[in-house]
Amino acid sequence: MRFLIRLFLLGLLLLLAAAGGIWWWSTQPFAQPDEGFEFRIPPGSGLNATVRRIGEAGVPVHPQLFVLLARINGAVGTIRAGSYQTEPGETPSSLLDKLVQGRVAQIAVTLVEGRTFRQFRAQLDAQPALLHDTRGLSEGEIARRLGLPWQRLEGRLMPDTYRVDKQSSDLELIGRAVDAMRRQVDAVWQQRQPGLPYRTPDELLIMASIVEKETGQAADRPLVAAVFVNRLRIGMRLQTDPTVIYGLGENFDGNLRRSHLQTDHEFNTYTRAGLPPTPIAMPGLASLQAAAAPAASDALYFVARGDGSSHFSRTLDEHNRAVDKFQRGKP
Repeated sequence: MRFLIRLFLLGLLLLLAAAGGIWWWSTQPFAQPDEGFEFRIPPGSGLNATVRRIGEAGVPVHPQLFVLLARINGAVGTIRAGSYQTEPGETPSSLLDKLVQGRVAQIAVTLVEGRTFRQFRAQLDAQPALLHDTRGLSEGEIARRLGLPWQRLEGRLMPDTYRVDKQSSDLELIGRAVDAMRRQVDAVWQQRQPGLPYRTPDELLIMASIVEKETGQAADRPLVAAVFVNRLRIGMRLQTDPTVIYGLGENFDGNLRRSHLQTDHEFNTYTRAGLPPTPIAMPGLASLQAAAAPAASDALYFVARGDGSSHFSRTLDEHNRAVDKFQRGKP
């Protein structure tokens, strides 16, 4: 009987010692480079597959001990998929907590107001932390993969800063931005002024993109929108340079010539009446709101003052005098 008691006590002491050893090991920071280790846990990965991924990334944690630590902590089946990055002072215990809580490594991608879809794609292609699932795809193919009915995605992405997991798909990010823009357009459309010359929310979006490209100062947006709305109401051509520039695409060398304004194409609002067929950039919320609620103004013209603001005129004579003053320097 004494032998069994001693054997039990010895086993208990060994168990406590082992538990203490695992606890001590789990709280010791492991060696790592300054930038830490990065690894990705695919969806559906079990504990053993997770430990294998960690080891392949070079993280110096003992695989069997990490599995045992996870089992002791009841973490089996609770580890979340995603991309992870170790931090200074990381320990096996803190790493396990990170995996269980899903504290994935993220990056911030900012879509700036007024950028085109082509510029945004170039920005995504240059981001090494993303998976480039859209590389080589046309706009129409990207739209189809997202289940969207459009051939072009210009203006369809909401400018904002998006936090995304490292090694997540650029297609997923584009989808998030499209959903965000769709929600904003729907909300603004519901709150638009009565009597505006837009038949659909898409036409409001197109107008907002023009306002975005034509506005130098935020305070001018409602007035710029008013000018173009007034022109639409009386059947006057919009005659806005940014639409012509957009239609030129990569052929535009930075110098807008008279021949450009006279050459007809679907985005030339000097040769064609009404709105262009699609947006010409990604408008921000302020431009959407200006297009939906333009200022109460009967102005039909505006010209840049040279300080970022614009001068607005009711008549062509007044406009020509403003052009002489602000563009040509005549008194």
